Amino acid sequence: MTTGASFEDAAADFEPLRPMLVRVAYRMLGSVADAEDMVQDAFIRWMRADRAEVREPAAFLRRTVTRLCLDKLKTVRRQRETYVGPWLPDPVLDEEEDVTLPLMLALERLSPLERAAFLLHDVFGQGFEEIAETIQRDPATCRQLAKRARAHVREARPRFQVEKQRGSELAEAFFTASRNGDLKVLGAMLAADVSYYADGGGKRPASIEPILGFDAVMRVHEFLAGLFLGNRSKLIRAGFVNGLPGFLSIEADGELSTTALEIEDGKIVAIYVVGNPDKLQHLH
Repeated sequence: MTTGASFEDAAADFEPLRPMLVRVAYRMLGSVADAEDMVQDAFIRWMRADRAEVREPAAFLRRTVTRLCLDKLKTVRRQRETYVGPWLPDPVLDEEEDVTLPLMLALERLSPLERAAFLLHDVFGQGFEEIAETIQRDPATCRQLAKRARAHVREARPRFQVEKQRGSELAEAFFTASRNGDLKVLGAMLAADVSYYADGGGKRPASIEPILGFDAVMRVHEFLAGLFLGNRSKLIRAGFVNGLPGFLSIEADGELSTTALEIEDGKIVAIYVVGNPDKLQHLH
């Protein structure tokens, strides 16, 4: 068999599975670029495998990607310990996203094995026998890992879903009020215990600590309102960012930024802003 034919055969089985594999890797790592790298590494391994002996390509590749991600997490965790300011996952503009941004942040607090067991079972619906083979632990251990993870992330699951049209309207209203400096309208949208997280990664201006509470968040927006008056932002798209109402914008410095809004009982309880250009490359 020629190399070209071998490549084409491997790709024919692999490409339909690529979107699922990228979803697995992204949820494990929180990085679009790293997820794509893991999936590409999995394809190389798929090319080298004895594919005639693989009964279920999807299970084989999901297992391969998960193991690659577990190895990658060792490096990633060390890097995040020295990250400048709050770390947020790369923004994904997808209203169908089932793993929301708060849940992604909760996953960061789990051990790599807990994270894998939870995602594979609770998100991707895999049985504990398959998970055991993937992470090389017995099924009972995998069950316990998922149970512990579930307890940790329970509070991060949205208590109710914001209807899509209403979510987009809230996001646009927030953009308009915050950019026009309409602090009265903005204040009416915020919960008393609202929090604000800005991920600039040391490459864009951003607070290096989360900003907590109504008064503190309003002071931030009062300061920003002065900047926006002289340098207008441009709304590129309102919709959903990592499963939350939000928007993509071009800011005063000409750089992209995403904003995601966590909403409960009609009020904004958390604002997540990603300005780190490294995390926005895939949105250009």
